Amino acid sequence: MNSDLKKNQQIILLSRPTGWVTPENFKLIESDMPAPAENQVLIRNHYLSLDPYMRGRISDAKSYAQHVNIGDLMVGGAVGEVIESRSSTFNVGDSVLAATGWQLFAAMNADQVTKIDTSRVRASAYLGVLGMPGITAWRGLMEICEPKAGETVVVDAASGAVGSVVGQLAKHLGCHVVGIAGGQEKCRYVVQELGFDACVDHRSSHFADELKAQLPTGIDCLFENVGGSIFETLLTLMNPFGRIALCGMVSEFNQPPHAYRTLRSILVNRLKLQGFIVSDKMDAWPAIRSNLHELVATEKLKFRESVAMGLSSAPTAFVGLLKGENFGKQVVKLT
Repeated sequence: MNSDLKKNQQIILLSRPTGWVTPENFKLIESDMPAPAENQVLIRNHYLSLDPYMRGRISDAKSYAQHVNIGDLMVGGAVGEVIESRSSTFNVGDSVLAATGWQLFAAMNADQVTKIDTSRVRASAYLGVLGMPGITAWRGLMEICEPKAGETVVVDAASGAVGSVVGQLAKHLGCHVVGIAGGQEKCRYVVQELGFDACVDHRSSHFADELKAQLPTGIDCLFENVGGSIFETLLTLMNPFGRIALCGMVSEFNQPPHAYRTLRSILVNRLKLQGFIVSDKMDAWPAIRSNLHELVATEKLKFRESVAMGLSSAPTAFVGLLKGENFGKQVVKLT
């Protein structure tokens, strides 16, 4: 290992947010350079992933995953390069994906690290379209929505890391796809670049009417990422026996509890609604990633990234992500 590498940098959780997350909830610290033990590798991270699920991890509300404690390293995935190996599985120079947290260097057990192929697709794609967001899109659409050719599929947060993949996959299946996004620039991208049939700007003062106009035959499949009032509006347009994959509720993460009246539409239309966590079936990830990799490498699946520069920018970029300021998958470039 390079003898010049003497210190690591990490971002820890300094305080739990009440309401909106702020950069002041986090702190950048220096720490000792980690040393890999037997069957471990030392990774220099190149890109860090920022994702909406992290908001739940810094809350103390009941959740499906362990919380980040005050003073602990922020959780998150990253792609990087092995710079020291004490494992027969990895060599120095290998490109890898691992849940290292928000830091420049990490010593990880070999069985917690995935070697990635960057010969046809850039490494950062493994944090988005080929990573957890892409696999989330595949599972929710294919396993829960189960769309059929000719059906109408709606996805909100359509220009984001998950929604953009959902819509493109649904188009490949022969569906009519309508996206919802924040702002005309994002909507143009969703239609002109990603190939959706339509996209409705949820910031429009006539959002409900514009959405209804794009859905004259209703909604058969809804991939829900946002929650809140947008979800309530979409529920009124669901067709009988429609299917909903409940992936996220990003609009509600920083708000007090809401009393949305969702159950009547679910009952009257006999809807199938299923919440899902992508990590429930980890054994399915390699096959899904392989399918997505081929689609990306052959340019049948497009993706976009918002790139923040430097580890110190991660808190501000994370706040921006929660406010919808990112365009596509949000990553932080560390090198």
